[in-house]
Amino acid sequence: MGGFGTWDLAITYPDRFAAAIPICGGGNTEHIDRIKNLPVWCFHGALDNTVPVQRSIDMVEALKKVGGNVKLTVYPNVKHDSWSQTYKNEEVINWMLQQKQE
Repeated sequence: MGGFGTWDLAITYPDRFAAAIPICGGGNTEHIDRIKNLPVWCFHGALDNTVPVQRSIDMVEALKKVGGNVKLTVYPNVKHDSWSQTYKNEEVINWMLQQKQE
């Protein structure tokens, strides 16, 4: 499922989540406005040769255009394995725990 699945599930079922952390993914921006109120923190490795970092940048930019609550972290020396750094980052865990569904 990965980052593509995270984006897809969030856009398809926006009321089921308090937040999303798509990692090295991308998706279809057509209905991005559905998650403009969902906090999203996106992660990607700059050297990813499996899923180009531009895929995450495109999603983040589209979400920003509709007034979304989104931020992007790009790991400069990381390839596709962005999840290892993300999941061991205490700031990310704390951020997720602070999110609440309205």
